[in-house]
Amino acid sequence: MENNVENLILEHLKKIQAELADSRERDREIMSRLSHIEVGIARITREEASNYSEIIDDRHAVDKLKERIERIEKRLEIA
Repeated sequence: MENNVENLILEHLKKIQAELADSRERDREIMSRLSHIEVGIARITREEASNYSEIIDDRHAVDKLKERIERIEKRLEIA
């Protein structure tokens, strides 16, 4: 009888170990996927910052053009 109880306990422990191993593997996969998501978000953020920088540069160029046009208009007494 005692041998049956020991076997039953060992079987339960083996199942628990197998479930724990599966859980650890699933955690590794989740962490890997999360890492890929974080890299993707960082890439998007970097691209957005680059786009914003280009927009600011364009605004400065337009402002300079406006100033030049105003000076030209003043010289030609158009404005």
